[in-house]
Amino acid sequence: MKKTVISALTAALVVGAASTTFAATNPFTDVPQGHWAYDAVAQLAQDGVIDGYGDSTFQGDKNITRYEMAQMVAKAMAKANTGNVSAADKAAIDKLAAEFHDELDSLGVRVSNLERNADKVKWNGEARYTYTSQRDKSAAKDKVNDDELLLRLEPSAEINDHWHVNARLDASTDMSKDSGDSQQDTDVSLKRVYADGQYGLTNVKLGKLPMQIDNDLLFDDEISGASVTTGKDLKVTLQGGRYDLQDDTNNAQVTNTYAPDGSNDTADMASIGLQYGLGKLSAGASYHHLTSDNFKNYAGYKDSGTSDEANIWAVNGKYTFDKNVALGGTYAENTEADSFEKAGSVELAYKGAQPANKGTWGVYTAYRHLGQNVALDPSYDGAWAGTKGWEVGTNYTLAKNTVASVKYFNGEKLGNGKDAEKLFGRVEFKF
Repeated sequence: MKKTVISALTAALVVGAASTTFAATNPFTDVPQGHWAYDAVAQLAQDGVIDGYGDSTFQGDKNITRYEMAQMVAKAMAKANTGNVSAADKAAIDKLAAEFHDELDSLGVRVSNLERNADKVKWNGEARYTYTSQRDKSAAKDKVNDDELLLRLEPSAEINDHWHVNARLDASTDMSKDSGDSQQDTDVSLKRVYADGQYGLTNVKLGKLPMQIDNDLLFDDEISGASVTTGKDLKVTLQGGRYDLQDDTNNAQVTNTYAPDGSNDTADMASIGLQYGLGKLSAGASYHHLTSDNFKNYAGYKDSGTSDEANIWAVNGKYTFDKNVALGGTYAENTEADSFEKAGSVELAYKGAQPANKGTWGVYTAYRHLGQNVALDPSYDGAWAGTKGWEVGTNYTLAKNTVASVKYFNGEKLGNGKDAEKLFGRVEFKF
């Protein structure tokens, strides 16, 4: 089958068999004006159905393979999908598509589908190394050093114009306990998987999702349930589901004598939050209600430890003086606890490392007071639940998407006043 015949046939399919005047300019040197196929070849080249060769020739007298024909049919199909062909031409293209089904499946249509679907899935993540040295004079072993490597993958897949599916997969290894047993020293876990829908100013999340309210001072963790956030300058968030108390490894108060194997270590949780932000000022308030038998085991709870509830309210505020300096604070209290029931943080920050911009940096200083009966899982890398004191830190972008940070906390344990100290260092490679 000659390429000139194929060109004429495809031209008839794509452009139409009726007499037509073409305005396209022929790019091929071996198809002169006046050639019987000139108009067809020129129009097909303009429409992207044919490409020719690298030396600007068409070589219309050469035999073509079925795969080359399939490529032209695939391009004709793409043009037909725009609706710019007649019903008769569309039917003819469909017949050609059936004839070259195998070639289209392997070379054309299937590849296009993969590329289209690939555009709907985005991957972000990071590889990081973290070193910590923690001193706790009230613990049996007052100094603990830790080295951790972590690989984090965060895919996001588009479902339609309103919905995405997001996930987080962490694989970590404790280098200080590395004995060569991968199952013993490496932890691989699916941290998050949830559907995320956006309708105007309203956002809906369903699944195992990150905490939407007070995720710094109180809950640096996930909740299995749902959340709804709506509003512009004033945002209202409703959140409900189940919260795993045992995810907090820093809070010694979280123990479960009712189910030592951890089979009943979750709490039912319902929260509401208000957050206002306009210009340089932001402020908010929230309320959380949790129910679990675990709270009966907490030291410092009301009614001799018989309460199975936590009722926590919190407020926060932040003022940005200019693009470099910001002062923020947050406070929370658990009304069901008699001790260790208050938590708060005040932080002054200057600039901040931007992963995409090499050489950017930032510093901060803060005072933290983290009562363990209210700050169940704070996000701070220096201070931890059950401590109070000063924390300072800095970060710096070593190269594009490579950030190093160092933090230092010096304070004491709540209740006994014994020294508590922590040095934290991390290098992150983001992608």
